[in-house]
Amino acid sequence: MRSEQITAKALKATGDDRYKLSVLVSKRAEKLSLGAQPLVDNIDGLKPVDIAILEIAEGKISLENIEEKNS
Repeated sequence: MRSEQITAKALKATGDDRYKLSVLVSKRAEKLSLGAQPLVDNIDGLKPVDIAILEIAEGKISLENIEEKNS
């Protein structure tokens, strides 16, 4: 699947809300870069942001899955 199609599918998963998608991608990408295990296969060569978008598009990550930790 092409990256445009994956992004469009991820956007649908957030109710076509670009703000929610950007927040969700940034929070998940941060967790991935800190060592969280990816929830999708075939991630060779993908950056954390790309993995996060793919996870959202496949329905593995949603706003309910992301927890905000207070400092």
